[in-house]
Amino acid sequence: MRRFIAFHHILFALVALGITACSAKTGSDDPLAQLATLKEQKSKLDEQISTLEQQLKAEGKIQEKFPSVGLTEIKIAPFSHYIDLQGRVDASESVAATSKIPGTLKKVLVDNGDNVKSGQLIAQLEDAVILKNLAELEGSLAVATDLYERQKALWDQNIGSEVQYIQAKNNKESLERAIETLKENWAMTKIYAPTSGTVDMVMLKQGQAIAPGVPLCNILNLHDLKIVGAVTESYAAKVKQGDVVKVYFPDLDKEITTKVSYVSKSINTVNRTFTVECDLKQGDYRANQIAVMRIVDYNNPKAITIPVNLIQTGEEGDFVVVANKTEVERQATVQKVQIQQGQNYNGYVEILSGLKEGDLVISTGFQDINIGETVLY
Repeated sequence: MRRFIAFHHILFALVALGITACSAKTGSDDPLAQLATLKEQKSKLDEQISTLEQQLKAEGKIQEKFPSVGLTEIKIAPFSHYIDLQGRVDASESVAATSKIPGTLKKVLVDNGDNVKSGQLIAQLEDAVILKNLAELEGSLAVATDLYERQKALWDQNIGSEVQYIQAKNNKESLERAIETLKENWAMTKIYAPTSGTVDMVMLKQGQAIAPGVPLCNILNLHDLKIVGAVTESYAAKVKQGDVVKVYFPDLDKEITTKVSYVSKSINTVNRTFTVECDLKQGDYRANQIAVMRIVDYNNPKAITIPVNLIQTGEEGDFVVVANKTEVERQATVQKVQIQQGQNYNGYVEILSGLKEGDLVISTGFQDINIGETVLY
């Protein structure tokens, strides 16, 4: 400690002597001459200071301060690259139930959430006019049938004219055809479930008008769900049937793993995408629910990866800064290592060459150090 204090006293004395000598030597008040002299003396003083510091460090009288850094040890681990896209839950059967003829709803026999079977009656249209006309036609048919049977009986006995017999027969058959047509129309006043499933979005109520093509409700078959998404055309050669897909449902905060079950063979000319589908097991899902899809298009089970922000670029290409431990505890020297990058995803880059397992990459503080410098970790 005494020597360290003495060192500072000597340094102060040298600076004072230098300034005095400068004034005496120049014998002039010219600032430029004084500046040149002082710079020359400073250079000599710096050299002397450096020599003294090295001597004191060697004797252990003072300790050198090294910059501190943080290290990340390289480990081999699986690495995957994903294609991110937004999908939706789709029911394989989503059918709108509608009427075959225009009319007014007399009864709606289902509500949202009801389970129905294919062919089940779910609504009834007003049919009073049809039933009235049917009753009138059936009355007329009864009369026409009686007249026909009488004419036929007479004709079989060769009594009466053939014209009367043919007219009676045609009248009876015309009424029968009219009744048959009317019954078919009456059958159309009933709306049946086009498929088995769950009733969803009942849109019309009793008393409202309906026509062909206007949906009464949707019927969803939730026993066979799938996830549908659109993939950018640039990935057409990478996505194939059987690829692993991770699907996240934001509303449920749930992630599942499935596989691509179908890949479209055509490209949408409007948005330049193609469709992919994934099977989805039964669960608490809803049709058209948002699903975030991540399709695995590259996988390396034994990869070396580092955060992308550790990579620097120089004239010779990409490189990282690593630390080589020395014999002194918690000290290391800084080294630059050229690397070759591979795939990158979610902030991490696969390193194809340059690094190996066990290497120590400087992850914090590498911006303020120089190659070959000693650092503390």
